[in-house]
Amino acid sequence: MLHEFLLANRRALIDRCRTKVSLRSDGVASEELPHGVTVFLDQLIETLMAEQAADPLRSQQISGLSGGLSLAPSEISDAATRYGKELIGSGFTIEEVVHNYGDLCQAISDLALETGTEVRADEFRSLSRCLDNAIANAVTEYIHQRDLLAETKQAHALNERLGVFAHELRNLLFAAKLATRAIKAGNVGVDGATAGVLDRSLAGMSHLIDRSLAEVRVTAGIAAQRHPFSLVDFIAEIRLSATLDAQVKGCAFTVSAVDRSLAIDADRDLMLAAVGNLLQNAFKFSPPIGGVVGLEARASGNRILIEVQDNGEGLSEDAMLTLFQPFTQVGKDRSGMGLGLSISRRSVEANDGTLSVRKAPVAGCIFTIEMPRHTLPAGASIHS
Repeated sequence: MLHEFLLANRRALIDRCRTKVSLRSDGVASEELPHGVTVFLDQLIETLMAEQAADPLRSQQISGLSGGLSLAPSEISDAATRYGKELIGSGFTIEEVVHNYGDLCQAISDLALETGTEVRADEFRSLSRCLDNAIANAVTEYIHQRDLLAETKQAHALNERLGVFAHELRNLLFAAKLATRAIKAGNVGVDGATAGVLDRSLAGMSHLIDRSLAEVRVTAGIAAQRHPFSLVDFIAEIRLSATLDAQVKGCAFTVSAVDRSLAIDADRDLMLAAVGNLLQNAFKFSPPIGGVVGLEARASGNRILIEVQDNGEGLSEDAMLTLFQPFTQVGKDRSGMGLGLSISRRSVEANDGTLSVRKAPVAGCIFTIEMPRHTLPAGASIHS
């Protein structure tokens, strides 16, 4: 009888399962979880004993019907559900959920073959039913718990982003209100330092909103609304807004001439947000005195390169490796959420482009956007 064989070799079967787990864990033995293989083995033995005693009701209470069709949870399904929860809580993969039950089946088959023990067809069918129901319930619970963890992480990340966004927006709005109040009272001139505070606050709010809208589009997976447009017109539009930022920051801003025949096929809004983020970072990390930021767009082979260069302190090799990860901040100025460069890269990649960074020859960094090259028909100008 299979149940007698399992009872007589219970310890040996459990040891074999632990050895298999250890081999998958690079030889590191892990403590068995409370509702693991040992519990399942005991439930399997009880099931076989109930069937040997011609007690089908008790057998179903322990193991459930084939295909998991039981109206009420069985003892095996309850323990397997708990086991699935324990596995994900202990950092195991979903593959381990299946492997751990499979280990016992393999151990039973191997030991039965070694000892010459015959397993009847009806006993093997019961073993298969118990395994199927246990694996199905453990995997289902594992996936359920994994989804809950993912939802919780997403909620925490969203709350964090919203909190930082609201904090930044409140600070900028507060500064703008104070500056507006002073100007309205007639105590300061419209071209003085207070007006500069107002300009910086409004520009900061504009960047914050643009960056957040770009993040929403990219994160939500909204398809890029791509169409061809003139590169020279695109750079001219960026130049207008960036010139104001440069004036607010007291930074020199240069823009190289652009070949009027070049075009980009992309989502214009996402690309504006991406280049705008790069320029904002360049102004932010350029020195307060003698800061210079350059914008250049040119063709190189079958690619169009858009480069933003600053003359700040630059970045270390290690910093450049993690620079495009969300919530990454480097340098002395830690204002902002650390999302701008991550959003920029995703916005560019959504348009079949790439975004990279390298050290400038003398000082600072050069951020390069590479896009597929397109050319306007002679005499044509494509606007957004």
